[in-house]
Amino acid sequence: MFYCALYQNGVKIKQKLRQSLNRKRISFLPFTEFIQLEGLIQKHILDLVIIAAQGRFKVELNLAKRIKKHPILSLAPLVLYHPHPDRKTLLTGFNSGADEFFTSRWNHKLFASKLKMIITRSRRDLGVNPTTRLPGTSIIEREISKRIKRGQNFAACYADLDNFKAYNDYYGYHYGDSLIKMTSEIIRDVVYSSTQDGFVGHIGGDDFVFVIPPKKIHPVCKEIIRIFDRMIIRRYKKEDVLRGFIVTTNRRGKNERFPIMTLSIAVIVNQRRMFKHLGEISHMIADLKSFTKTLPGSNYFIERRRKY
Repeated sequence: MFYCALYQNGVKIKQKLRQSLNRKRISFLPFTEFIQLEGLIQKHILDLVIIAAQGRFKVELNLAKRIKKHPILSLAPLVLYHPHPDRKTLLTGFNSGADEFFTSRWNHKLFASKLKMIITRSRRDLGVNPTTRLPGTSIIEREISKRIKRGQNFAACYADLDNFKAYNDYYGYHYGDSLIKMTSEIIRDVVYSSTQDGFVGHIGGDDFVFVIPPKKIHPVCKEIIRIFDRMIIRRYKKEDVLRGFIVTTNRRGKNERFPIMTLSIAVIVNQRRMFKHLGEISHMIADLKSFTKTLPGSNYFIERRRKY
């Protein structure tokens, strides 16, 4: 499914877009305010954001600026449309971060070619994980570094799956890939429904990072674990669930029992400008992650020590 968030004020281009994109499975998600657009990313991974209007275009340009400052919304290509913009509006639109600005009458061939190019280039160049479409390593690092530089209080949470490799070897790549997507959706949905200041990224494999306000640590981590523990059972065969484990080859080439998969979350809290750069957080999380995985069942653990 292709998801396009669409803002229309005084112009109607939905049908023209459908013809230009020539996609059978395209879903247009209407919005009129920024807060509605934020709500859309809690449920969908946006492939494109289009703002179309006529007249002064002042509200629309402010909306474009807010979109491009948002860590998640800024990942989606942004296209503006105004049938007859003046030079100042055009310049302000591009300076606001728009990837393209369509003008004059709708030109199906030209606009279709540009839209396809924008989407292809976005998917190629953006630092997003191809499996989950979540921000990848480079964007995660920029987001956390930005918060450190601003002196923000935040919790950096590192989540990964326990015994994922065994599951992937036992059931196969297709089921392992599906499980990664399920986990990403759980984390994304819980974080973005709990706080407007959250961030979710996918380092790769079964490793995820999410950033939330310190006061949200307990409710968010508990809810992620609750949903994961409920959903993971459905990803095993009934006989494996009843037995409580699977048997597959370990890293030493010998058969070993691996229990039903669990989720571990290591949490580092930055308060009162405790950290000066990302490297300090990364070092502590690596150590904390190893300890958290030794705990039975799905768990989250908050590092209480200061830097070391």
